[in-house]
This record gives sequence, C-alpha cells and structure tokens, in this order.
Amino acid sequence: MKLASLRRKVDRLDDQLVRLLEQRADVAREIGQLKRQDGSSVFAPAREAALFRRLESKLKGGLAFEDLRAVYREILASARKVQGGARVAYLGPEGSYCHQAARERFGAATDLVPCPTIAEIFSAVDRGEVEAGVVPMENSGEGAVGATQDALLGTSSWVCGEIYLPIRHALLTKSQTGPIRTVYSHPQALAQCRHWLATRMPGVRLVEVASTAEGARRASKEKAAAAVASPWAAKIYRLKMRHKNVQDHLGNSTRFLVLGQEPVPTTGKDKTSLLFSLPHRAGALHRALGVLSSKGLNLLKVESRPAPGKSWEYVFFVDVRGHADRPDFRQALVRLQKQTQDLRVLGSYPEDR
Repeated sequence: MKLASLRRKVDRLDDQLVRLLEQRADVAREIGQLKRQDGSSVFAPAREAALFRRLESKLKGGLAFEDLRAVYREILASARKVQGGARVAYLGPEGSYCHQAARERFGAATDLVPCPTIAEIFSAVDRGEVEAGVVPMENSGEGAVGATQDALLGTSSWVCGEIYLPIRHALLTKSQTGPIRTVYSHPQALAQCRHWLATRMPGVRLVEVASTAEGARRASKEKAAAAVASPWAAKIYRLKMRHKNVQDHLGNSTRFLVLGQEPVPTTGKDKTSLLFSLPHRAGALHRALGVLSSKGLNLLKVESRPAPGKSWEYVFFVDVRGHADRPDFRQALVRLQKQTQDLRVLGSYPEDR
C-alpha cells in the first residue's frame, strides 16, 4: 500500500512536469520567433551557461547537479528544436569521441552532422550551413591538434564554448577471439595507447585513419582487424570490446572547442582564446605576456605552432581567464596590439571547468 501511494505521488508530479515542460516549449517557441525577426542565432551559449549556474544554486541536496544537467541538456535541445533547430557539425563518422562530445554538449534531439575532416567543420560553420561545430583542440597527454590550430588561423567563426571529455579507449574487434594483424585508429588515439600496444600487441600493424570511429568502421568490415576507439563506437558498429581502458594514462581527457557564428557575451566565468605572431626581437614573447600580467589577467595556456608558409616563424595560441569585453582586458589588448603582429581574439566563452 505504501509503494502504491508513493507511485501515485510520482504520477501526479510527472503530470505537473509534463504541463510545465509544454509551457516552457511554448515560451521557447515565442523566443524563436523573436530570434528569427532579428536574425540572431538559436544557439545561445552565454544564456545556457547562466541557466546552469542558476539551476545549480537552486539545488538543496536532493539531486546531483550532473543529473540535473543531463536532464536540462535534453530540455534545451528540445527548446532549440522548437525555435527552428540547431545543426551541429562534428568530426565523424558516427561514434567518434567528437560525436560523443557534441551529443553530451547539445543533446540527443540536436541534428548532429558528421564531417570527414576538421577543415570541413570550420567551412560548414563559416558558410552558415550549421549553427555550430565541435572540433578537438588538445589532449591532456598528446597536446594540441595541429589541424584545428591551422584552421583557426583562417576562420571567420568564433570560439564560443569548450567541452572536456574523459577519454577511455577500448580495443574493439568483430569477435572476442582470433588473431589481430591490424589496428586502425586516429593518430592521437594510437599515440595515447603507444605503450599498451607495444607491450601487449608487438608486431601488429598500426594504421592511422581520420577518426577513431572510422577505425571502428573498418574493423567491422575486415578479418583479423581491430580498432582503438570508444566503447560507444562498439555499440554503433556491432563490435566486441576485447580490452577496455587501453590508454596509457587513466587521467586521459580531450578538450574540444565549440565554434559558432556570433561572439558570446560575458557570463561572469569566462575564458578568452587569442592568437598572435611576434617580431624577431629578443624578449618579444616575455614583453607580450607581461602585458597580460600587468593587468592581473590569469594566463591559462601558451602554445606555439609553425606559421604556414614561413620557415622558422611561429604563431602563438594563448588562453586567458576572463572576457575580452572587460575594461581591463580591453586595455590589455590595446597594449598587446603594439607588442605583437596579427593579434586576433578567437573568442570569449563560458569556462567548462
């Protein structure tokens, strides 16, 4: 009797939730009409970040924030859908870590569009074919993704978000037994499992492909083949998980960037990504970074990349805590302009951690 009473109570609460969700969808639909009138994007990362912070402050201990966040991820995906929808490009095919990151950020109701290369994701966002794009930026063990850095040099899109995704590689095969002669995967994934593969599978041919999901797809078609990919890819390509957690470091994670067509207003907890080159003068980098330090701006990352077509010249990618619209940040950028060449603000966006 007690269980039946509690279930009736749950049913009443569910009825209330359905009515409230429908009311929320009606309001979202009206917001979408206003957005279409002024030409603004359906995707509003600053608004969504502020919403999650506000919701977290409302919790009283009866529900974990990550669980509430997962529920609202789908509510927001549904809201974007009734506003006209948001197409999001990712590095495919289906089942890649980039696909997983895009789905965890935008929700299952979002129209996720696979692209075969990172450059094509940037092109799709630049041309307005999609509302947003998700690209891998760096791995905790293997460092920066060069193709993303190169594409950032020429894009007209804005960096408007970031996603940190734990990476748990598995060795996937068509069956749990039998020989393995070839392992397919993305170059970074193979590098992240270098020691495991060398000690557990010496002599096996390692073949680099465009993504971990492409590796899983190939392994599903060939005999004596395996892939280093996610357990999620095993479900999609009907593969067996021969070994799990084959990455060399258990703390392995990848940071993805979210690309959009509009700059993101400040949220109060932001990060800004910059790029610039420097003249060949002694102490040029020290002076440039000193400009940020003099304004009390917290430097999060500095990384160099060879400048395209210029031997022994470099482009610097810098992440700084704070939003570029802050007065102190704007003053720093004016001074930094004088110390650098080709200074660009790639975007200010809500911090993911």
